[in-house]
Amino acid sequence: MRLALDFESGHPLYVQIGRHFRDAILSDNLRPGVRLPAVRTLAASLGVNRATVESAYAELVAEGLVASRQGSGFYVLAHAPGEPAAASRSGDWPAWQGRLRYGGYEAMSAYLPEASRQTDWIALDGGACDPRLFPMDEFRRLLGQVMRRDGAAAVEYGEIGGYRPLRATLAQVLASQGVQTSADSILITAGSQQALSLVAALLLSPGQGVVAERPTYAGALDVFRARGLAIHTVGVDEDGMDVDELEHVLERHRPGLIYTIPNFHNPTGACLDGQRRRRLISLAGRYDVPILEDDYVGDIRYEGRAQPTLKSLDPDGRVIYVGTFSKMLIPGLRVGFVVADGPVYDHLLRSKRCHDLATCNLIQRALREYVSVGRYHAHLQRSCTIYRRRRDAMLAALERYMPAGSSWVRPKGGLFVWARLPEGMKASEVLPRACEEGMIFAPGGNFHLDPAEGEGCIRLNFASNSEEIIEEGIRRLGQAMKGE
Repeated sequence: MRLALDFESGHPLYVQIGRHFRDAILSDNLRPGVRLPAVRTLAASLGVNRATVESAYAELVAEGLVASRQGSGFYVLAHAPGEPAAASRSGDWPAWQGRLRYGGYEAMSAYLPEASRQTDWIALDGGACDPRLFPMDEFRRLLGQVMRRDGAAAVEYGEIGGYRPLRATLAQVLASQGVQTSADSILITAGSQQALSLVAALLLSPGQGVVAERPTYAGALDVFRARGLAIHTVGVDEDGMDVDELEHVLERHRPGLIYTIPNFHNPTGACLDGQRRRRLISLAGRYDVPILEDDYVGDIRYEGRAQPTLKSLDPDGRVIYVGTFSKMLIPGLRVGFVVADGPVYDHLLRSKRCHDLATCNLIQRALREYVSVGRYHAHLQRSCTIYRRRRDAMLAALERYMPAGSSWVRPKGGLFVWARLPEGMKASEVLPRACEEGMIFAPGGNFHLDPAEGEGCIRLNFASNSEEIIEEGIRRLGQAMKGE
């Protein structure tokens, strides 16, 4: 056992040992019923005699914190309720800790009190699909099957680039969607968030410019802020990114990266039209700037014509494509991927190795057994049918319960409805009232470089809850807005 004893201190060693266990017991790090280390074992480990440990344990027994069982050892007792936990450290933290500054932006919902999260809380603020649609029992069976078949190989680090059979299968799935690639151009990551971070860290130095849509995915803004980048924003309308404004930004600022969500944009749900897609590719070539295409839910379409990915229009490696299994299957899988062609792939591979050596090998192997072109499309079709009904339920509920002056966009795919509040109403003021009603949404400020620009909007997730819960959630939102 590792225990920091000061042999030069004026405090007896048995007092120091007793203090350690007392603090651990009172802070519930050692729970009732836990057996303390044997006297002989602890004495040998700490380099003290047995009498020292016995004296420490005797003090704990006298305080009613532990009990001795004949021939068995010393066990933690339940201490009286309301008894204070272990004393906190004395003195100030080191000066360097006081100088730390977080470069990102804390979402407004992060400050909501936990006490307000009631049993019947309705959360419409999330960014993922409904994990209950995923066949858990089948995936559990596949995990066992992989461990029996692959043995120790399943729990080793695995390849830095990812489990090759999974990458080969993923290349087939992407080919069915119009993206021609190979296993050698695919890098498996710990979710798309790591993919964004790897690309930003590789391509951009602190102070360098990056272009993003206005508004955009809050997690991407967090990555860019944390790296100290100069973020330039470009507006979004019903046809996606404003490429005219983009050209002006490229000409003026010469940024090092364009980040875009062309399919079912988060948070607005807009899709970049075909003409703008081709012009975006052309501008990237003219200004020699890479494009980071975040296709987080590009397959979840309910109506309209599918647009080609930017990567499928990419003539010579200008586009780095990012996708994820976390949104489509289970958020907790934390498996995403990057598709990149040319020398940039090898650089990303080295960066991945520096970050975490490799993504979970066991999960990748089980995922490879689950994912096939046919099975993936069957799951996608079933999910889209359910999510379309939920989208329609939310749109109908918004019509019923939202006050006059509200408006929203009917998304053709994706997970979200982007709604505009009545003139003069602020999301930051509605949110606490919504919490009192027992529901939560994502305030629009979370998705803007300047949170004040998003005060008039909110994002609502319709994919993660049933139609009945969506109905009740929007009713509560309407009540909160009436109060506001």
